Amino acid sequence: MSNAFAETIERPRASLNQRVVSETPAPGIISATSVVKTYNTGKVRVPALRGVNFSVERGDMVAIMGPSGCGKTTLLNCLSGLDTIDEGQILIAGSDLATMPDNARTEYRARNMGFVFQFYNLLPVLTAVENVELPLLVSGVKPKAARERSVAMLERVGLAEWASHKPAELSGGQRQRVTIARSLVNEPAIVWADEPTGDLDSETADDVMALMIELNRTQRQTFVLVTHDPRIGAMTNRIIRMKDGRILSSEPTNGNGTSH
Repeated sequence: MSNAFAETIERPRASLNQRVVSETPAPGIISATSVVKTYNTGKVRVPALRGVNFSVERGDMVAIMGPSGCGKTTLLNCLSGLDTIDEGQILIAGSDLATMPDNARTEYRARNMGFVFQFYNLLPVLTAVENVELPLLVSGVKPKAARERSVAMLERVGLAEWASHKPAELSGGQRQRVTIARSLVNEPAIVWADEPTGDLDSETADDVMALMIELNRTQRQTFVLVTHDPRIGAMTNRIIRMKDGRILSSEPTNGNGTSH
């Protein structure tokens, strides 16, 4: 993990229903200022983000919530550098990904970020351990060391005995655990999760959330989740509510399934 990620500045949590649209975000591992994103379909321009201000402390666990089409996945993609913005600035531990060449930005994500998606995105021809070690190999870790770290991470998420199984041989919950292991094996500072429990039953969703909460607390990695489920959102430290491309409020939670 780079030194820049260890030198972020903490700030107090936002108060209940705090309006954040017009505020300048405090320094944090994630800082977005006046971010605008518009999609041009050729015939019509669709505003996806309208002057978003957003900040997250290192080690926090935040849920972004709102109705379909409100811009929450777009915000996640822009924050992580998977998509570009039209106006404003996004800093990750002080670094502006938009100013980096494509190769440098890709390498930066591989080394410092992990991704968890609703539909796993595992390669079906690879075993669980081979899927987990992919980001390590891409980052230049030697195969033997990559395999050892991947096996250890699968053990951390309770899947050591399933290491040689392919995704088709795993349950939905097990596949998502493999995805989480893959997202964390490189020890990223930030984990982005887009509807990580959206394809799971409630019991399995609770298990997956319990795992992410444990890893957040023990390893101090920052988690930013997009979810439509209020129950899942209330398990995080803070809920950011969006509507029509704007952030409406920031609500701290009790972290036990209920908001203040």
